[in-house]
Amino acid sequence: MAEPFAWVPAGINTDVPSAARVYDFLLGGGHNFASDRVVGDKVLQILRDGRAIAASNRSFMRRAVLLMLEQGITQFLDLGSGIPTVGNVHEIVQQENPDARVVYVDYDEVAVSHSQLILEGNDRAGVVQADMCRPDDVLSDPVVKDLIDLSRPVGLLMVAVLHFVSDEKGPAEVVARYRDIMPPGSLIALSHLTADFKPAEMGGVVEAMRHSRDPMYFRPLAEFQAMFEGMEVLDPGIVTAPRWHPELGPAGEGGPEDVYVGVARKL
Repeated sequence: MAEPFAWVPAGINTDVPSAARVYDFLLGGGHNFASDRVVGDKVLQILRDGRAIAASNRSFMRRAVLLMLEQGITQFLDLGSGIPTVGNVHEIVQQENPDARVVYVDYDEVAVSHSQLILEGNDRAGVVQADMCRPDDVLSDPVVKDLIDLSRPVGLLMVAVLHFVSDEKGPAEVVARYRDIMPPGSLIALSHLTADFKPAEMGGVVEAMRHSRDPMYFRPLAEFQAMFEGMEVLDPGIVTAPRWHPELGPAGEGGPEDVYVGVARKL
């Protein structure tokens, strides 16, 4: 039994599910435990297009990164990056610009450990284990300070993560703190699951995740829009994921409408 779990850091309680590993399961990844799959199966029983919703989030991230590259961004900070899977940010950006720099940030030990394995030998990408809700801790980390130059625009990604931030922690306030620190010209990509279209099903998902390491908090459009305060929202505005630059995806990607997304510029 040791070999399949050789990538698991010492001391991890594999009986406690985590959002990063449930998301990995929904994306078809292999870095999840039985406890994560139990929760993932519950989600899929309630929300039959759960895998498509996860894929839609992932696809938005890719399209947002491509747009940022077109806008001249060469350094990226991916907050709540999760378990690495096909089409990671550093793979996308370094294929287009080998000198581009990427830092991943997550608090999940498995996500960080596996990211370290993938990034071994890549001196233009790194990973930090930290709580993204504490920007000072994130931005003072030696890896961030070494790879990210805050005198130049940054591509900041908060994709499929804000719906794990409780009201008490203030997701809009967390975004605002990063916005204030980022240099002018930075681009900030946000996505957030919503119950606006499937209230009953999404309520079931919230219940399924309630006793996991990462409870979920779905929010309506108005609350998501408030997270862009003080920034210039780029076209096509704050929309559902399939409606955000589908031309940047293969064959004009569609998908479920249960994810609100947007990209904004720090003025």
